[in-house]
Amino acid sequence: MKLTRTLLAASVLLAAVAAPAHSQVKIGVIASATGPTAVVGLPQRNTVPLLPAKVGDLSVEYVSMDDASDPNQTVTLFKKMISEDKIDALIGPTGSPNAMGIIQFAADSGTPVLAPVGAASVVLPMTPEKKWVFKTTQNDDIIAAALVKHMVEHGVKTAAFLGFNDAYGESWLNVFKDLAARNNIQIVATERYVRSDTSVTGQALKIFAAKPDAVLVAGTGAAAVLPQVTLVKQGYKGQIYQTHGAALPAFLQLGGAQVEGTVLAASLMLVLPEIADSNPSKPIAQDYIQRYTAKYGTAPATFGANVYDAGLLLEKAIPQAAAKAKPGTPEFRAALRDALEQTRELVATQGVYNMSPEDHSGFDERGRELITVRDGQWRLVK
Repeated sequence: MKLTRTLLAASVLLAAVAAPAHSQVKIGVIASATGPTAVVGLPQRNTVPLLPAKVGDLSVEYVSMDDASDPNQTVTLFKKMISEDKIDALIGPTGSPNAMGIIQFAADSGTPVLAPVGAASVVLPMTPEKKWVFKTTQNDDIIAAALVKHMVEHGVKTAAFLGFNDAYGESWLNVFKDLAARNNIQIVATERYVRSDTSVTGQALKIFAAKPDAVLVAGTGAAAVLPQVTLVKQGYKGQIYQTHGAALPAFLQLGGAQVEGTVLAASLMLVLPEIADSNPSKPIAQDYIQRYTAKYGTAPATFGANVYDAGLLLEKAIPQAAAKAKPGTPEFRAALRDALEQTRELVATQGVYNMSPEDHSGFDERGRELITVRDGQWRLVK
């Protein structure tokens, strides 16, 4: 009997040693699948099933929740994921104000956040708290530089700004003011609006009266359409620019003829057929679009790609962190943060990531294309 027990114990030990390591990594996802930002959040939520379910010998579980576009709900859900679900990292949230609201909680808990948001203020200026946040979209300055360059080349001397009255709009206004001043473009009107507004007639009338050569609209999703349509209907004939927050099919569908000629800088995904095959991001973007379309019957908005790229970043970083600590521990989360910060030349759907302690977005000019609307379609500016 004793010999039997000894043999049994030995066999169990041998099996444990021989079995491959198979620990679980938990990744939280917060997307605004409902509410005013849903047009952005839905493709992000829908992208979650396309993220890696296994990285090396580690299985990955995604805990996905909807914050209904409410920044307060974002904080509540993030706290729950930290305390109850014991997540190792967070992908999300959808909106810039929502992301700003969780930075301190990410730092306090030591949880890496991969935020698919527009405002550079979630990672800049870098602080001890923001070192836990990474951004999977292009920073405003990279996008704005392309727009201002186009303005200069087309003789724009005066411009107006009409943007969100929140972190996204504030970040864009600051960047645009600086670039405009450096390029001798005078900003003759500055107006703000709320994401949920149904009318911006008052703001548009003030801009129209200022007679700027060009107008920059800083909004996201469907809410980026309203200011432009209002200006055009009032008879504005100058050039209208949009940020990468407008880069989705709904902008074309809702704007119709009023958004013809719009200029924006955004992801190559908008104009993928026109992108050279030599571009390293093209096959990755094509694969994502094909997988998403096969699952949902429609192509994804570029905002979904921001979540997909978060998955690619984690896929590279998780093995490095797992070599130092066990998932589910503070040590693993810290190692994961360090690994993300050391990302070099990671080719993704929208460009190439090179993170550093100073740059938690990592995009360079390979992460943008200058795009216009022509005949109801996105087209490269040539």
